[in-house]
Amino acid sequence: MSKTKIAIVGGGVAGTTAALYLGQLGLDITLFEKKDSISSGPPYCHLHAGGNLYREISDEQCVTLLRQSIDFVKFYPFIVDYRPTVIVLPKNDKSTPYALLPRLKLLQKEYQDLIKKDEKNAVLGKSEEYYKLYNKEDIKSLLQKNVVNKPSNNDEWMLTAIKHIDLENVQFPLVLVQEYGMNLFRFGAGAQLALEQMESISFYNKTTVKHIEEDNEQWKLTYTKNNEILKEEFDYLINASGFRTGSIDDMLGVKSQKIVEFKASYISQWEQKSDIIFPEIIFHGERGTPQGMAQFTPYPGGYFQLHGMTNDITLYEDGLVSTTNTSAQPRLKNHFIQKLDDGWKKEDVNQRTDNAIKHVTQFIPDFANATVGAFPLFGAQQIPGDDPTLRVAEVSFPKERYARCEIVKVSSSLEMVDAIVRKLIKLGYINDACNESRNIGYLTYIDENALNKEAKNLALSRGYPGDLANINIPRPI
Repeated sequence: MSKTKIAIVGGGVAGTTAALYLGQLGLDITLFEKKDSISSGPPYCHLHAGGNLYREISDEQCVTLLRQSIDFVKFYPFIVDYRPTVIVLPKNDKSTPYALLPRLKLLQKEYQDLIKKDEKNAVLGKSEEYYKLYNKEDIKSLLQKNVVNKPSNNDEWMLTAIKHIDLENVQFPLVLVQEYGMNLFRFGAGAQLALEQMESISFYNKTTVKHIEEDNEQWKLTYTKNNEILKEEFDYLINASGFRTGSIDDMLGVKSQKIVEFKASYISQWEQKSDIIFPEIIFHGERGTPQGMAQFTPYPGGYFQLHGMTNDITLYEDGLVSTTNTSAQPRLKNHFIQKLDDGWKKEDVNQRTDNAIKHVTQFIPDFANATVGAFPLFGAQQIPGDDPTLRVAEVSFPKERYARCEIVKVSSSLEMVDAIVRKLIKLGYINDACNESRNIGYLTYIDENALNKEAKNLALSRGYPGDLANINIPRPI
């Protein structure tokens, strides 16, 4: 077994995936995380298996997101909520639903081809059911039926949506697509359980890396843990510190260009509908305007996670910052850092959540009865380069034994580690047989009861309702 020592700074999805992936190759991994537990960074709730939330990105990015999402589901099957997404265009939108059709057809064909290559890629259901259009006559016919508490086919999912949407305010057809949900608490819990099984991985939580220097082909890390200053040497360094990757670059004297954006989503509870399982519903709109996209993401217990791509909800007028000539680390303003490090003021939580509820209510009128369910899920997102619409990125290698993780969407993390593995092979740390070796033994045999308990405890420990750690529709057997 190789004694190569690898330091991974940051225990989000990128760092944790790198640790699990490389740990099963026999490398000696130390994972450093500033917070109490892993995956405490920006929230994620949607499996972008095609990128249909982002009309502004290229077809190429959408195809990549589809492929990467399929790989991510295969690696982390326990985090997926197997409910579809309904996409709606309001009447005041500048585009039409038919403008989405060429991309949907392209993605369906790509999905079909991926299944032909490997039947294990069929994680989104049958390729012919990847999407379905519902015109006005289809909707009228469906409305004659009764909503079922637990939908089991496309029509039942769409019926639940249209029984609550103001249909006078939308364009037809409506679209149903197999983009599922992802549960961040189940990810954190399952990954933690897997890490505990792996003797090759040391996980240091509540640990802050203070200084890094390169000396004689070794990385010397100085860090604080339990109020003690410690030092350790490593052969390879992986910077997976999320929006703070620039701070590591600064320690190493490495130049980089990136954007950091603060974002938040809001937790509401609609108690009157706690016995109904909804699909996710997306109401398209122009980002940064009062008509920005509304995202309505269901959880058990009548909880809904809300995004509104307006400056009064998810976005902030001063929430997007770039690197400078003097630092690779974009500098968020103090009020964002205060939220990230110390939490939110109650009045800010109430105001922004109320704004999110009102934004959704224009499309789902009865949602006016919803209330604040918890404080927001929030964080800062790193985007490499200078294009804020970029959604596909993996990793870069500024130095011979240094990898900087640059994922924007969590599903990119496996291709990220594949690229790191190829670098480690070139350096002679591992052999060629390790290329694209995605051994998931530590993940597939996680006990479901232990996972449920750990996920609930994780949510509660962070101050969120335990229901947010649950999924509506479990993995098909």
